[in-house]
Amino acid sequence: MHLDKRFEVRASPEVCRSILLEDEILIELFPDADNEIVGRSGTRKTVRSRYRALGQEGEATFHFDTQPDGGVRFSKVCDGRVWKRLEGEVALETRGQGTRVTLALDGSTKAFVPEFTIRAPMKDQLEQMADALYRRMESAG
Repeated sequence: MHLDKRFEVRASPEVCRSILLEDEILIELFPDADNEIVGRSGTRKTVRSRYRALGQEGEATFHFDTQPDGGVRFSKVCDGRVWKRLEGEVALETRGQGTRVTLALDGSTKAFVPEFTIRAPMKDQLEQMADALYRRMESAG
């Protein structure tokens, strides 16, 4: 499954890169969960997210790796219940005086979890993540 969302902000790519380095933005990416940064190593930050989805409570761990170009790649530590693999990226591209931001999610579910059952919640998650990034980056521009 692949989902992506693009938007443009007035902030420069340099400002957007600095925002992606902020601890607070990682917490804001998952607004419906209790999040905390639980590890740091080089360019990696690890976030633990406690959430409620599909009527069940759960805990997810994500690794966020800052890329040399200022973007961020992230991956979920899959527990084997729903996802075999879930990865994503926040990419930045100069657009005039501002920046085009692309947020992408790529994943595959376990064999017994049809992708159509998780697509709508993932679209909602992608929208929440994009909204958090947009609000923060646009306010800085």
